[in-house]
Amino acid sequence: MKSITDRLDVWSLRPVAVTGVSGTRVLLGFVGLMYYVSQYQERNYLFGPDGVLPYEDFKAQLTGFSLYTLSASPWYFQLVYHLGIAAALAVMLGVGGRPGLAMHWALLWSVYQRQPGLLDGGDNLAYVVIPFLLLTRCYDRFALPTGLASRLARRVPGHLRALSVPFHNLGVLMVAAQICLVYVVSGLYKVMGEEWQDGTALFYIMRVAEFELPGWSHLVYENDLLVVLGTYGTVAFLVYFPMGVLVPALRPWAAAASICFHLSIAFFMGLTGFALTMIACDLVFLSGPLDRAPQRMRDRLPGLTASPAVAPSADPSKAEMPSEENGTKPTAPRPELV
Repeated sequence: MKSITDRLDVWSLRPVAVTGVSGTRVLLGFVGLMYYVSQYQERNYLFGPDGVLPYEDFKAQLTGFSLYTLSASPWYFQLVYHLGIAAALAVMLGVGGRPGLAMHWALLWSVYQRQPGLLDGGDNLAYVVIPFLLLTRCYDRFALPTGLASRLARRVPGHLRALSVPFHNLGVLMVAAQICLVYVVSGLYKVMGEEWQDGTALFYIMRVAEFELPGWSHLVYENDLLVVLGTYGTVAFLVYFPMGVLVPALRPWAAAASICFHLSIAFFMGLTGFALTMIACDLVFLSGPLDRAPQRMRDRLPGLTASPAVAPSADPSKAEMPSEENGTKPTAPRPELV
């Protein structure tokens, strides 16, 4: 019972995976920015009110919401599209806080709905994960110092600041659970397919014209051993990924394997947005190694000037939290879930 109480105290007093979830924010902002910029020259044709999907047709077939339905004016379209670029850039740079992140989510959802034919699957995960990030302290790392956060933090009552830690940990847990759910469901769905059962699925996937990488894909699908290993290995990895991240010693390796897996998808199949979105969520499992990486680099390169890896937080409540870095021992064990 004492152990359970100690763990609850840890989860209510110490934020977990702050570096990892901050990296998730940065990468999701980059994916959104990449989407806007890659379509910029053709934006009027792809998303405009007089483009390939006219305003009235788009409004009639839309089942959700999109800011692009509020007006058929070309000027309004340009305003919303460029606001989306600014919001994605702000999220990537760590400017704007939670209001900016919420705006990015609404604008990204809207542009995705405007032209669903361009989507590669990563949009579905972004829809779900970005609201989870609103619960977290994902602006504590990799963010430009504007001073606004510190001024706002001083205006928040102390008991409300204390609530930010359990909400942050809940958000991290939801991101971790979501990515595990995606892997397991995807793996079990593949198991039901005949091609995945007989080990030939990779052959057919890499022969699809829109997913084929000229000069490279044939090196895989013409090799029977690579096809069989790739097919069965993909299913095994997807189904057993949650077990890997539940074991602290295996967690970084499972996350690193997932990153390599999705980098190969980006390279061979061209699903860059999907791959980077999945990698962004994997970073919550790599928070510990990311925190230790700067110190390890300084240990291996003693000539480097020692500098703090992370700037001090603007939240005054953090200063009261004991840590090993300031010479005091924490009163409860470190969290192990993420």
